[in-house]
Amino acid sequence: MNYFVTTSIPYVNGEPHLGHALEFVMADVLARAARQTKTPTIFSTGTDEHGGKIAEKAKENGMEPKYFTDQISQKFRDLGQALNISNDRFIRTTDEGHEQRAQIIWKNLEKHIYKGNYEGWYCTGCETFVPENVVKERGGKCPDHNRPYEKLKEDNYFFKVSAFSDQIKEAINTDSFKIIPSTRKQEILNIIGSGLEDISVSRPKDKISWGIPVPSDDSQVMYVWFEALMNYITVLGYPEHDDFKKFWPAQVQVIGKDILRFHAAIWPAMLLGLGLPLPKILFVHGFITIEGKKMSKSLGNYIVPAQILEKYPADVFRYFFLRHLPSYDDGDFSWAKLDEAYNNELANELGNAVQRTVVLIQKHQSGVIGDIPEPGHDVDGYKNALEACKFDRALDEVWDQVRGLNQYIEEEKPWEIAKHDDAGHLRDVLAYQAGALIQIANLLTPFMPETADKIKHIFASGVVQPLEGTLFPRNDKATPLTQKLKG
Repeated sequence: MNYFVTTSIPYVNGEPHLGHALEFVMADVLARAARQTKTPTIFSTGTDEHGGKIAEKAKENGMEPKYFTDQISQKFRDLGQALNISNDRFIRTTDEGHEQRAQIIWKNLEKHIYKGNYEGWYCTGCETFVPENVVKERGGKCPDHNRPYEKLKEDNYFFKVSAFSDQIKEAINTDSFKIIPSTRKQEILNIIGSGLEDISVSRPKDKISWGIPVPSDDSQVMYVWFEALMNYITVLGYPEHDDFKKFWPAQVQVIGKDILRFHAAIWPAMLLGLGLPLPKILFVHGFITIEGKKMSKSLGNYIVPAQILEKYPADVFRYFFLRHLPSYDDGDFSWAKLDEAYNNELANELGNAVQRTVVLIQKHQSGVIGDIPEPGHDVDGYKNALEACKFDRALDEVWDQVRGLNQYIEEEKPWEIAKHDDAGHLRDVLAYQAGALIQIANLLTPFMPETADKIKHIFASGVVQPLEGTLFPRNDKATPLTQKLKG
C-alpha cells in the first residue's frame, strides 16, 4: 500500500509561525515512519498564494503579487529545511501546473456549480464567507481579526455542498473518512447536522483580480479557499498522472483546528463531486500558547521558530513540540519548559545512557561491543500511538525504554562487574545496553532523525565509534521566560 501525507498549505499573508512548524513536524514524523517500513511515500506541503488579501499585502510592500509571494513562500521552504522536514513535494498555488489543473477540476465539477446572487457575510481578514448562524454565534465580529463581518452582495458561482451532506456524514460516522481526535469529529458532525449551505466559489474579477480565472467566464476568479483545497490532488498530477492513480486517497491529511470546516465538509464534497475517494484520516491539531497566553506581538510574547532554532538544533525543537504539547489539544510553550526538557530528558536521560555505555565499552572491551541481542521490547504501544497520531504518547513509549535502560544500568552496575573480572557477564550487559540504544534510535528515527543516526553510527558496526563531545551538552545558561522580539 502506498502512503500519501499532506500538511495544509499556509497562506502567505504572513511569515511562518510556531503552528506551521508544529504541523510540518507532525506530518514529517508520519512520512518518515512510513518510509521506515519501506512503504512508497509522498509527503507534500506548500503555500497558498492567491486572493485579495495577498494583493493588498503586496501593494502595502510596494511589490507585484507574484514577487511578494515568491519572497514569503521561500520562507516556508527555509523553515522546512531548518526543521529537517523530508517533504517530497512543495506545491505553490501560483505554479502553472496547479493553475491548469485547478481549471480542469472546476470543469469536472461544473454539474455541481451554478451561478447566483450572493448576499451574506464576509471576513476580509480570513478571506472567507461566513454562514449567518456563525456570524450570530460570534456576535457579528471575527474573533481572529477583531473586526466586524461585512455584508456583501454580488454575482458569484456556487458549489452544491448541501447535496453531499448525507454522504459526508455517513463517511465520518463509519470512519471511512476518519477525523481525529473525536472532539473534532463531533464538532464537524454538529456543523453538518445544522445544515451545510452551498458556498460561493468565485469572486468578481473587478473586486479581486489576483486569482485563477474561472473557465469560460473571464469576469470571475476562483475563490481562494476553494482553489487552494485542490492542491492535494493537483500536486499528484490529477487527473492523468501515475502518482495520482497510485497515491490518492491520502492516508493522512494534517491540519489546524481553525480550518476544520473547509477540510471536513467542503473538501470531501469536492472529492465526492469529482467521484473520488475521501482521505483515510484527517488529523486536526490544536493551537500553541506562550506561557498560557495567546501569542501576540503587543504582549511581547510572539516567538517565531527561528528564535528557538538559534538556541537548539532541529531535533530538540521536534522533540519538545511533539512530546510536550498534547497531540490532541492546544499546547503551551515556555523557554523554562524547553530548557528543563532538554537538560533533564535529552541530556541527563538519553545522552547520559549513551555516554555511559560508550565509556564502559571503550574502557573494558577496547570498544568492541560483542554480539548485540535482538530487540526485546514490545513496541505495539508505540506503533498504535503513531497510527492514531498520538505523537506525545509515542515518545512517552520511547522514554519508558530510555528510563528502563538507565534503571538497568544502575541495577546491573557494569563497573562493579568489571572489578570482579567476570568478562562474559560484562560483555552481555554492555551488549544489551548497546542493543537497547539501537532500538531506541530506531524508534526515534521519525521524531529525531539526526539524533537517531548518531546513536546508530556509534553502535551499529559492532565497534564503538564515539562522537566528538556528548550527544546533548548540558545547557545551564538561563533563558528569559519570555524572549521578546528584537527592536
